Amino acid sequence: MFFHASRIDEYRSPFGAQPTDAEVTIRFDADKDSNDVTFCYSYGLYGFSYHEEPMYKIECLGQDEDTIRYETRLMLPHEPCLVFYWFRFRNVVKVESEEDSDVKDEIVQTRYYVMEGDTEDASGKLYHEPPRVGADEDKYPYAWQITVYARDFKTPDHMKGALIYQIFPDRFARDSEFTFERMISASSREERVYHEDWNEDVDIKGKPSTGYLACDFFGGSLKGIEEHLDYIKSLGIDIIYLNPIFEARSSHRYDTADYHTVDPMLGGNAAFESFKNACSSKGIRLILDGVFSHTGADSKYFNKFNRYEGVGAYESYETGKESPYRSWYNFYKNEDGYTVYDSWWGFPDLPNVDENNLSYRKFIFGDDGVVDTWMRRGASGLRLDVSDELPDSFIRQMRSVIKAKTGGEGMLVGEVWEDASNKCSYGSYRDFMLGNTHDSVMGYTFRTTVLEYLQGYISAKVFNARMEGFRERYPAESYYCIMNLLSSHDVPRVYTMMSKPQDTDNKEDQQRICVPLEEASRCADLCKLGYAIQMIYPGAPCVYYGDEVLMDGYKDPFNRRPYPWGNVTGESEEHLAFVRKISELRVKNQVLRTGFYKTLLTTEDAIVFERYLDNENRDFFGSSVMPSQGARRVVLIVNRSREGIYLSLDEQGNDLKCTQLKDSSVGYSSEHIINGISFGPMQVGVASGSLLFVVYN
Repeated sequence: MFFHASRIDEYRSPFGAQPTDAEVTIRFDADKDSNDVTFCYSYGLYGFSYHEEPMYKIECLGQDEDTIRYETRLMLPHEPCLVFYWFRFRNVVKVESEEDSDVKDEIVQTRYYVMEGDTEDASGKLYHEPPRVGADEDKYPYAWQITVYARDFKTPDHMKGALIYQIFPDRFARDSEFTFERMISASSREERVYHEDWNEDVDIKGKPSTGYLACDFFGGSLKGIEEHLDYIKSLGIDIIYLNPIFEARSSHRYDTADYHTVDPMLGGNAAFESFKNACSSKGIRLILDGVFSHTGADSKYFNKFNRYEGVGAYESYETGKESPYRSWYNFYKNEDGYTVYDSWWGFPDLPNVDENNLSYRKFIFGDDGVVDTWMRRGASGLRLDVSDELPDSFIRQMRSVIKAKTGGEGMLVGEVWEDASNKCSYGSYRDFMLGNTHDSVMGYTFRTTVLEYLQGYISAKVFNARMEGFRERYPAESYYCIMNLLSSHDVPRVYTMMSKPQDTDNKEDQQRICVPLEEASRCADLCKLGYAIQMIYPGAPCVYYGDEVLMDGYKDPFNRRPYPWGNVTGESEEHLAFVRKISELRVKNQVLRTGFYKTLLTTEDAIVFERYLDNENRDFFGSSVMPSQGARRVVLIVNRSREGIYLSLDEQGNDLKCTQLKDSSVGYSSEHIINGISFGPMQVGVASGSLLFVVYN
């Protein structure tokens, strides 16, 4: 028998990511005939070193003493990094002699025990090769990972478990004083398309003279959002995350034209001041979207189209005139003699910036620079667009400046689509989850895993294994702040995805993709399950505007349609009521923000997990939770299948046991919240495609 599982305490302790200089105990069970049992590890970040340590026998296991347990106690490195490990041993194997089949030759066989994917306990398997852990290597076979983060890593408490609402500013709401003429006069440009009717569909053609440029506008404004803050607060929202609001040519505004100015179409800087004050009065913080890997070609810095005063970088390169922005960009002449420049993914409207240029860094990080300006104006943090395309040193400086300007309370969130704890780009592992750069990242891995489970592509067991993997690899300070999302401006809406649409790159076909009428009820039910998981799981759940009313929409720009004010009826209205109900549960129970987590049961289709306080009513971070702050335990039962499930819940002291029953006399429950249960046992039946909350006071 050979065995190690990093999520079982007797084999690795303590659980999960660890601070620098911590000690981790690692145990491995091996067959008694194994020799040279060795603990192999590699650690580093930008460069790795390989090491071997002999493991020591600590006890014999089994009636025949045929298995021996080995142990090593590893002191983790003094600096933040990644540690990968696996096990090597040698066995003597008898094989037939090539000369005489009756004679057995003995050969020494080297074998490895490596991590196996998608096991709930992170156990391993035997393999004939060691893991590959290099940044540019195929990561198979897998190694176990220990994330070693800075010992002083601390994220703002207000972000832990916060409920976030993401808004695409042009598409949320017009203000009460909106006029079509005012929208045009705010910033009239020939390539822009203006929608007079709020209920029109998004444009996908553009002007005949320019083609599609994402330059269509509906007239949403910061004042429009401000006038709907009561609605937003009714969803339990703590933080509003705004897609870019800085002046830009496009409606998505990822082509920044002026970092210090709110786009006139949104109301300008005065509108931001009013909006920020209104949010503060309701206890809502603001996270702004910052785009620092590139600017717009149509900007005061690049100024390719001469729409701004002063000499931009483009004119400076062409004519030799001086410009303070010239050194930010990389120009050259192509073989035909034309001026070209580095741009984001080859889009000429998005010229790349050299983030290592000290003039640019002063502009972003210096006194009265971009970060200083927006922290003074009241932002609570920034979300970094395309974090993996920014140098680690740039992000480290960004976080340092944000913390300095906000007394440590500012938040830096990164756009990272993959596992941020071991993300590789540009030939290196990235310093994303080690306590030096981001406080948190966008939870695209959360979205992918939840959708694959609810769509039926993976079982509840695999869902749990993957989610536990992220929890194991991320520092808790960060994990409780992860922006767990189901939709965003960059991916299809969750309601649409529940119908499993056929993918296409043709925008006309994408425009027609919507949930079929006959599937609407089932897709709405699955969205409820997804929202419940999002609200009860550790992290900072992020609701993309309109998901609460089941907005439909495939890829960009159809996931950016205007919010359907005045048209929320039927199933959408019912879903909104459900969202408010579950959000209220999160608001009233601190345990759902910072409580411990434990999976109680998984089947093929169902998962049961709990959030709880310890026996002294303390949360994961050791803070006492008062009775006025809600329940000490909340259990969520999710059943995606078309068959019901019967369960027994039995509270024993501070532990909760969950057992699946083959049958029961109890009736089915669906989407109910049971309050005031002190002790079990209790039997429940959860209907197909539904969920059940149990709240223990």
